[in-house]
Amino acid sequence: MVTAVPAPGRPSSLPGLLEKLAAAVRPEFRGDELVFDLRDPVFGGKPCLVPACERTAVGHGLCQGHRQRWAAAGRPGVREFAESTAPFAADGAGTPVLRCERIRLDALPARLKLEVQYALQRRHDEREGKAPPFIVMIMVRFLAASGASSLLDRTEQEWREAFGRKRSNAVALLAWSRRQVTDLAEGGGWDAEYPRDAWQMHRLGFAGRNVLDFSRIPQRQLRDLVKRWIRWRLSTGLGLEAGGVRPLRVLTRFAVFLRDRDIDGVGGISRAVLEGYLADLHAAMAGRPEHGAHVSVIGLFLTAVRQHGWAPGLPPDAMVFRGDQPPRTELLPRALAGHVMAQVEQPGNLARQGNPAYRLATLILIRCGLRVSDALKLPFDCTVTDDAGAPYLRYRNNKMKREALVPVDDELLELIRGQQQRVLDRYAPGAVLFPRPEKNPDGKTPVSSSTYRLALYRWLELCDVCDERGRPVRLTPHQWRHTLGTVLINRDVPQHVVQKILDQDSPRMTAHYARLSDKTVREHWEKARKVGAQGQPVQISPDGPLGDAAWSKQRLSRATQALPNGYCELPMVRTCPHANSCFSELTV
Repeated sequence: MVTAVPAPGRPSSLPGLLEKLAAAVRPEFRGDELVFDLRDPVFGGKPCLVPACERTAVGHGLCQGHRQRWAAAGRPGVREFAESTAPFAADGAGTPVLRCERIRLDALPARLKLEVQYALQRRHDEREGKAPPFIVMIMVRFLAASGASSLLDRTEQEWREAFGRKRSNAVALLAWSRRQVTDLAEGGGWDAEYPRDAWQMHRLGFAGRNVLDFSRIPQRQLRDLVKRWIRWRLSTGLGLEAGGVRPLRVLTRFAVFLRDRDIDGVGGISRAVLEGYLADLHAAMAGRPEHGAHVSVIGLFLTAVRQHGWAPGLPPDAMVFRGDQPPRTELLPRALAGHVMAQVEQPGNLARQGNPAYRLATLILIRCGLRVSDALKLPFDCTVTDDAGAPYLRYRNNKMKREALVPVDDELLELIRGQQQRVLDRYAPGAVLFPRPEKNPDGKTPVSSSTYRLALYRWLELCDVCDERGRPVRLTPHQWRHTLGTVLINRDVPQHVVQKILDQDSPRMTAHYARLSDKTVREHWEKARKVGAQGQPVQISPDGPLGDAAWSKQRLSRATQALPNGYCELPMVRTCPHANSCFSELTV
């Protein structure tokens, strides 16, 4: 709850930003003094440890007054001090006079006051982080002493430098407030953002505060075409990384190449120029995965420009052909070794993960094969059952932009229910399954991938998980996805079923795991008896130069000499005088 104490006067309405501010700030935030309930999820806080004290704790679990009293007493044990000291008296109306529960804005100039009121309102509405009143007051006092009339009088960096390194929370709040006012002043949506050379993507509905900066493309015509193409890609539903960030990075490099050759417009992009650029890419990136991506993006861009008729002056031979693509490098499987997984899944090691939410996330990644970002963004109600009562995990495959289901066992289901209860004990309904532990009043913001990874690496170090040489293992959460696919394939689960479990569109990606199925069969073949041209046993090293060739020959023999109940084991270089003897002496 927030209450505004009426101010003696209101700033006059002015065109532009002031007019927008006056229209945006609600009455409850219009005042020289704002009073917040102790239980407010954004401006409230934990109560003081002193019984019957209704003030907000600001340090060591004590309110500002009791903290000062505790320091004056020589800093005894906090719990003992809290139980032995008395609460502060209330005012004449019986309401505690709490400096940390009130925000006074009367020292600010009219426009700056309205900007701060708007920023506080935005903080209250977004509920993505707390803003303790005593932190707000540090910012307010600094602004009042700065002589500024608006947050936009200085850049964010200038405000940070003027504030100094102390009171980092107040500095962060000031920078955040300035960004909110800037967003209001400059407007949002494509009509406002598209003409600019730096797109603030959060104003276009994308998460985070990513910026697409087109100013590094020196050619005006090419810059306009790149902006048009990226807007079109984003409008088709592509994510920000694939639809905007990577293409912009590729085309910026291409534009610098053209500038160095005095090419100012698309009319100078001939096939000869493209061949020169392909050679430049090869010299700089040969053998690296991004080499092919750069070639593909250039080709897609030129094709779109031609198809949409955006640049009639583009030469007809400005084309990238399939043969221009570098050979695709087949990446080795990244599944974890069995002895590493045995250490990770050892119950004693799992119990050493102190945070039960992170422990559950780890088990979901191992057993369900989700990408880490999908697992951490699971909704609160993430389980469903079929007609037979079998449980499934329901999640959103953000890469494919669709919902998917994966089977889970009863043990994992019970662990998920336990996490749901922990969330309900702390947050109101509407929270996610893995809420960010800090600056998340409503529990609607999931824990970030980087936060989970840090906890994962600390846990692996604590458990001393090592490889076969005794070296500490440095794994990534995505390797558990590869490991699950590998295990399923080598347990003879059909490839199309593995593809469904991992929710992959392309059988080619699942075949990356299926290649290991040949390795599993080959291990049995290596143990079997093999004979040479003279019928004598021979051993061929699986790592030697003939290993793959010998195995290919063995498979060819099986394919060309198949029998009703097995296959002929006779080497293909020999002859058999008994044409039908195998039908009475079968090898199965």
